[in-house]
Amino acid sequence: MASEKHTSLVRSEEGVSYLYPFVLVTSLFFLWGFSHGTLDVLNKHFQEALHINKAQSGWIQFAFYGGYAIMAIPAGLIMKRFGFKKGIVMGLFIAATGAFLFYPATISKAYPYFLIALFILACGLTCLETAANPYSTILGPKHSAARRINLSQSANGLGWIMGPLVGGALIFGLSSGKDQFSALKLPYIIVGTLILIVAFLFIKAKLPEIKEDGSHHSAEGASQDHVVNPDKPLYMQWFFVGAVVAQFLYVAAQTGINSFFINYVTESIPNLTNQEASRILAFGGMGLFFIGRISGSYLMQWFKPNKMLAIYALFNVVLMLLVILELGWTSVAALFITYLFMSIMFPTIFALGIRGLGEKTKLASSFLVMAVAGGAICPLFMGWIADHHGMAVGFWVPLVCFSVIALYGLFGYKNSK
Repeated sequence: MASEKHTSLVRSEEGVSYLYPFVLVTSLFFLWGFSHGTLDVLNKHFQEALHINKAQSGWIQFAFYGGYAIMAIPAGLIMKRFGFKKGIVMGLFIAATGAFLFYPATISKAYPYFLIALFILACGLTCLETAANPYSTILGPKHSAARRINLSQSANGLGWIMGPLVGGALIFGLSSGKDQFSALKLPYIIVGTLILIVAFLFIKAKLPEIKEDGSHHSAEGASQDHVVNPDKPLYMQWFFVGAVVAQFLYVAAQTGINSFFINYVTESIPNLTNQEASRILAFGGMGLFFIGRISGSYLMQWFKPNKMLAIYALFNVVLMLLVILELGWTSVAALFITYLFMSIMFPTIFALGIRGLGEKTKLASSFLVMAVAGGAICPLFMGWIADHHGMAVGFWVPLVCFSVIALYGLFGYKNSK
């Protein structure tokens, strides 16, 4: 058997290559990253088109991430009953339906119809995330699971770059004074079409349905004090429970920062336009996010994932303090540098949370995806704070979230017999 050093990242210890399935599954990460990135442009657009305040625009994220909360458990049960491939194809068709529903919503110009379309899109993406995250961890040697999911999530980071870039150019660039909603048609027609193309590829592909055993999900650098008792229910696996809490808070922090990035930048630097701020988000914030994913996967060859998670979270605590202090361009720079240190959080928490769970992995994955519902609550809360106390004060919310994530990285990954 090959040694850990020389075993391919996407080849099993028995010599089976999983390169094509890995590439295909990784494309899903790009799709939902692009969808999430486009979403972040909508807050500012609807504030201006519908003359609503920041708290009301937070309903966009509530509808979107609410879909994750409702669909995550059913998605996990579907994966367990029908397997990864059928669950992924179903999720792709649901997501495409939600994307194409934006077209009639733009005709109606009614805010609730947009929220319904986003909710359906999110339900489809929930199926994809429930399948793709654990699937990427088992397409290769067990010792490189955290590296592999971080590498897959790099495509997600690329989607996050393209989302606000394309969305900002099309939505802000094509908006007219007469009909600001017509600019929403093209971005979501593009999203729906891309999703259908990927669905066709999955239908034609032969994907291995890999049996899950307790050994497949150990993260790199796992500590000897991480011991999983397979007979214990999930709610008593404390490393998993901690991962769900950490994931909830991470997505809450990330979504809050994404949702009000353009607001904060344009208020801090008044001469910047919305479209210029969306470019800063795409190239500055999401660019660093993408770099962080690639570099994070590389660094995990030498550093334990939980330690990296804790250090990155502590960096973001400091950066959030700089944002709250409102120091002009210094604070704006601090805001987009947070994306570098947010980059590894989702996949690393995910990998730490499911390792060693064996046949419970698909169900555990659905709970970790359901934790994405943190993104439904944070924008509403941050928006309310911003409306009453100023935009900068709202960033105390992600600061607290990052503090708890740091504690999980230091202590919460451990388990006991």
